[in-house]
Amino acid sequence: MQAHENITAAIAAANKDGRPALIPFITAGYPQPDEFIATLKSIAEIGDVVELGVPFSDPMADGMTIQRSSFVAIQNGVTLTWIFEQLDKAIGSIDAPLVMMSYLNPLLAFGYEKLAKRARETGVCAFIVPDLPYEESEEIRTALDAEGVGLIQLVTPATPDGRLKTLADASRGFLYAVTITGITGGDDGLPADLADYLQRVSAASQLPVCAGFGIRAATDVANVGEHTAGAIVGSALVEVLERGDDPAEFLRGLR
Repeated sequence: MQAHENITAAIAAANKDGRPALIPFITAGYPQPDEFIATLKSIAEIGDVVELGVPFSDPMADGMTIQRSSFVAIQNGVTLTWIFEQLDKAIGSIDAPLVMMSYLNPLLAFGYEKLAKRARETGVCAFIVPDLPYEESEEIRTALDAEGVGLIQLVTPATPDGRLKTLADASRGFLYAVTITGITGGDDGLPADLADYLQRVSAASQLPVCAGFGIRAATDVANVGEHTAGAIVGSALVEVLERGDDPAEFLRGLR
């Protein structure tokens, strides 16, 4: 089985249990680097797939919550190399497939072939790169494909049908349906016309579709779960960590 197929299988297993897959997002190394692996293990016991954010100085797709967490993690010395070194220590103890969300610069600086190898070694099954257009992704995609690691594509309500099909066919693991045309962490709730959009995306994709941005409560998870295979919870979970609350308890509440 290719690494990215582990993601698809985990989402399918959740759906077989009669529920949408839950994909929690955390910023790696936040709030304290020495708590990273313990936090990750706790979250991975509940999440079907876990998304790890690589701290970046200009996270343009992210709202203030994740911007703050990235700033703190960078101040505490968290880097892509450090993340992989920490994941080395956790090999065999985390069951959930891992997805790494990173802007392009850290990945480019690390080197694509080395990135793909380290990802496979440490249980990272796919990458999400918000600032990488599909048309410019061939080089990193080739390196990841060689190790069975996927590149997950994002679509939005503004994505035309033709491009939606192109991105759906190119994606690996799942297709990421951004619920809003904006940044993460908003408090305005999910848009009223969400159902039509998510149904359109799901119809275009042979892979499971998972929805993210603006998902903060169990009702949001249930709402998107009526039309997609899974829900991605990011800013709301990072806020839990920011407050020092129990992330596992929060995630259980979303279930």
